[in-house]
Amino acid sequence: MTSIPSRITHWVGGESWRDAPERTAPVTNPATGAVTGHVDLASVHVVDSAVTSARTAWEDGWGRSSLSRRTSVLFAFRELLHRHTDRIAALVTAEHGKVLADARGEVARGLEVAELACGIPSLLQGAASDSVATDLDVRSLRQPLGVVAVITPFNFPVMVPLWFVPVALACGNTVVLKPSEKDPSAALAVARLWTEAGLPDGALSVVHGDGEAVDALIAHEDVAAVSFVGSTPVARHVHEVATSRGKRVQALGGAKNHMFVLPDADLDQAADAAVSAGFGSAGERCMAISAVVVHEAVADDLVARIAERTRALRTGDGSTGADMGPLVTAEHRDRVRSFVDGAAGEGATVVVDGREGPVDGTQSGFFLPPTLLDHVGPAMAVYVEEIFGPVLSVLRVGSFDAGLRLINAHRYGNGAAIFTRDGASARRFEREVEVGMVGVNVPIPVPAAHFSFGGWKDSLFGDLHAYGPDGVSFFTRGKVVTTRWPSADAGVDLGFPTHR
Repeated sequence: MTSIPSRITHWVGGESWRDAPERTAPVTNPATGAVTGHVDLASVHVVDSAVTSARTAWEDGWGRSSLSRRTSVLFAFRELLHRHTDRIAALVTAEHGKVLADARGEVARGLEVAELACGIPSLLQGAASDSVATDLDVRSLRQPLGVVAVITPFNFPVMVPLWFVPVALACGNTVVLKPSEKDPSAALAVARLWTEAGLPDGALSVVHGDGEAVDALIAHEDVAAVSFVGSTPVARHVHEVATSRGKRVQALGGAKNHMFVLPDADLDQAADAAVSAGFGSAGERCMAISAVVVHEAVADDLVARIAERTRALRTGDGSTGADMGPLVTAEHRDRVRSFVDGAAGEGATVVVDGREGPVDGTQSGFFLPPTLLDHVGPAMAVYVEEIFGPVLSVLRVGSFDAGLRLINAHRYGNGAAIFTRDGASARRFEREVEVGMVGVNVPIPVPAAHFSFGGWKDSLFGDLHAYGPDGVSFFTRGKVVTTRWPSADAGVDLGFPTHR
């Protein structure tokens, strides 16, 4: 059993916050419904203290530290996180509810970005041109921004902070992290590992909180940039407020990820992928497949195969070997359930009804077994809205063009996958589908760490994606230096300078 302290407080300046909180919120174990602790909710004063601490750490040397110093911290952190993977994963399961294997996978994917950041000397390497003109040399370099804010959601309390924090620190910035108040302990444990790895006090602070903390962070005059992951309405708000104050912003919003199955696809492979990508982590993934678009020629066969696999899943406590755990809160479970109710009322066929499914767990847990809906229409709320739960909708189309039009008409453009044996169809899909991440016979096409993660349309507000090359560009600003060491006085010349 993972032990969680009764009071979960902020981490500022390399130590736990000492003052009594003005407000708190309960933290629950979703598998039992039991309150396991209370998290402090940051006031404007707490946020200001964290930003001030980060600013001091940056000015005191982290922003000017050598690449060798930064990489030594990053390598040490990587080893510590690897060593403590099981402990961190257990915290994720205890507060988020996802099964332990999924939680370990989350830590592993976060480690990939930490490993990428260990190579920051190469990633920050500029260009140089010697003698572009007589006695004239030009070189480029990238420099840190200062204090950056990272605001992350409940569904990946370790992986998503690790998309941003290692890259930001490696580039020479200092960070104030605000994880979700629903499952705060894992991010706090990881922050302590950074301190153990040798990161200076204040270079990374963690403040817990709700909208008050978010608004204080994005408006703070000493915060130079904001990385945000969450729902589209909040992402839009963060982007509008922060950019209006001259800050650099990458705000990743919601998603409706499609899986397009063509008649020539391996239907067993497609069914396996749909179930895995639709119901893993109880559907609480921004890259979860929530809509299967299938050619009507194979729709009945595919739905039957998906239904068979869905009924075989065991829903229960994620720490005891279940296939799928609970949702994060009772309120979120009830919201997801309401979409199933609405879809049935709008005419969708409920093939597998999670509202009636068996659960291996306590009745007080926030469980909703997986649901499979067929004959879903494009105007139904279950398709239009992001559900973020274990509900898989099947939409039938009569042609490749009809399926592509359906997918491209959706306001979200995070990710999409196609299942086919035909290279020409796959090639056309990957070029014409209007999303940021595409899978070909890969249901969850989350890019490897040395690429970048991000969607299109209402799934992303800002120009640069997360981690990879875009992450390095986001957390730095470029500078070009032109140098001349003339051997003699060139004299006054009011003409426009040219490279000769």
